[in-house]
Amino acid sequence: MSPSSAAPSTGRPFGAVLTAMVTPFTPAGEVDLDAAGALADHLVGLGHDGLVVSGTTGESPTTSDAEKEALLRVVLDAVGGRAKVVAGVGTNDTRHTAELAREAEKAGAHGLLVVTPYYNKPPAEGLVAHFTAVADATDLPVMVYDIPGRAGVRITTPVLLRMAEHDRIVAVKDATGDLFAGSEVMARTGLVYYSGDDALNLAWLAHGAAGVVSVVGHVAGAQYAEMVRAMDAGDVAGARAVHDRLIPAVTAIMTRTQGAIMAKAALELQGVLTNRTMRLPLVPATDEQVSALRTDLVAAGLL
Repeated sequence: MSPSSAAPSTGRPFGAVLTAMVTPFTPAGEVDLDAAGALADHLVGLGHDGLVVSGTTGESPTTSDAEKEALLRVVLDAVGGRAKVVAGVGTNDTRHTAELAREAEKAGAHGLLVVTPYYNKPPAEGLVAHFTAVADATDLPVMVYDIPGRAGVRITTPVLLRMAEHDRIVAVKDATGDLFAGSEVMARTGLVYYSGDDALNLAWLAHGAAGVVSVVGHVAGAQYAEMVRAMDAGDVAGARAVHDRLIPAVTAIMTRTQGAIMAKAALELQGVLTNRTMRLPLVPATDEQVSALRTDLVAAGLL
């Protein structure tokens, strides 16, 4: 099986192995659309059957709406015929989120990633109303993103059960770490789960998740595709072997500073990106961080 065919599409509305793609910048800090298209092509060649554009790892808080649309279009042009391209459209303003969703649909996105509204901490009724309004704004399937560590509020099981009744709310990207709660939602609804935490990718797959939305996948797409195929085949030991090999990479990219910072540094080390420029308030990885990252990527067999 080729790297680009990570797993069958049945029951996987957005694919099985997705990376929340970084946004390449020029050294001057402008969006580098040529590099974005090339990166998307590289990632799909590594084994991804889906990409998320303008998620948090794509530094969406600091890109304009026009930049988000341009990024989405260039990624769709590069890989839209070979992979699902999911547009990150979530904000803490329901009207703005719905506008971004409509623009993503016009651009040709295959689906939407909608994060919990952050900072304003809406109550349960507000969450239901927000996600419903966004899902009603287009005909695209929606993956809701539950990440209370960033959003300040969790999407509780009762809220997810209600949202599962909407035809276009089809999946959850989970970064809560609560495997049991997710397994209950999967058992009681048709919602498809994706791991939103690289440290728990194996555990989520074992609990019934359809796939992963990864940051470490920038450098380990083929390995995560192998993990998914092993789990599909019932080869838990094989999947765990992949997990064990990637421990140094997950540690290096996800535990020492912000994941987007280290993902760009890893891509620079691999020669995929020519720089590791970030937009403030994020800052590029230091030389010391890059040195440690190089050691860990070598240990994981990725350099």
